[in-house]
Amino acid sequence: MLRACGAVLLALGAAGCNSAQIGRSRVDSTLAAFIPPDATVLAGVRMDQVRATPIFQKMTVQKQFPRLDEFARATGFDPRKDVRDLLIGSNGRDTVVAARGTFNLKSGEGATKTTYKGYTLYQRDQGGVALIDSTTAVAGNLTAVHAAIDRFKAGDRTGPRSLLARAGEIAAENQVWSVSNAFDNLMIGRFPQDGNAAGVGRMLGSLENTTAAADLRSGVRGYLNGLCRTDQDAKNLGDSARGLVGLGRLSVPDNQPELLKLWDGIKVDQQQRTVKITVAIPQDLVDKLVEMFAKRLRIAKDDQSPAGDSPGDAAAVCGFFGGGIPSPRIELPPSLI
Repeated sequence: MLRACGAVLLALGAAGCNSAQIGRSRVDSTLAAFIPPDATVLAGVRMDQVRATPIFQKMTVQKQFPRLDEFARATGFDPRKDVRDLLIGSNGRDTVVAARGTFNLKSGEGATKTTYKGYTLYQRDQGGVALIDSTTAVAGNLTAVHAAIDRFKAGDRTGPRSLLARAGEIAAENQVWSVSNAFDNLMIGRFPQDGNAAGVGRMLGSLENTTAAADLRSGVRGYLNGLCRTDQDAKNLGDSARGLVGLGRLSVPDNQPELLKLWDGIKVDQQQRTVKITVAIPQDLVDKLVEMFAKRLRIAKDDQSPAGDSPGDAAAVCGFFGGGIPSPRIELPPSLI
């Protein structure tokens, strides 16, 4: 139940050089030019800052990125070290990942090196990554990558203006952030059409837009703001979020009372059409969670279970050579509703 509660809260959240200052936040204008103008979700990760955070360093020491280790050996590219800035955009059909960093790619197993309109393109199945120059790369499914290059060559550098404007309102100290419009489109296909989980999907679909950000410098401090269609929708969503937090507290094992601090650090507030979820997890608890996760991975590996692959690990690899970011369906046990 603890895992399921966390999955729903995460689903609610799922929502330098040549840089433009947009409000308080820095968004790389070159990367923004490759994002589809009709994107309904935009997310950024400042990897140069993330690498300096305790949680990233601890996970690196724990060697919790086995798939990325394989990916780096096969391609000569390690996203953990070679990327400074990531910008991810999706219009609900295609996802584009634009990256700033140092790129010395090579054709890995199953990948072929081609060109498209003068740019080097590494293709694998229906996904690929294009090198714009030695410091800029664009990845996703081939249709999306081709379209991004077409826009760039044609001089269309606008990007999703409304999302970029909202991203500029996010404080610069957050290393991870996201903004979205038309949130209901993002829910299509993610939840079953019947049963308890369908109700959760409908509630999340009542969101018109979301803004989320996280600062990882000392523990995890973040927030998610969601604007619903009506006051009643916001009340329903807020009540459900509080209920999930309560279920999370009840699911804490007696021999791990420190995990109560995890759920106590999640606060839900609703005012008219807006629901705000704030998260404050101290560093000592983050360290504990990382150790627990590492132990679970070791057990899964010993059991030769597919669960030994980290979800974020696999998503990063798929994002570069697998045709975009995976969008798993979400299943909930009946006890949650």
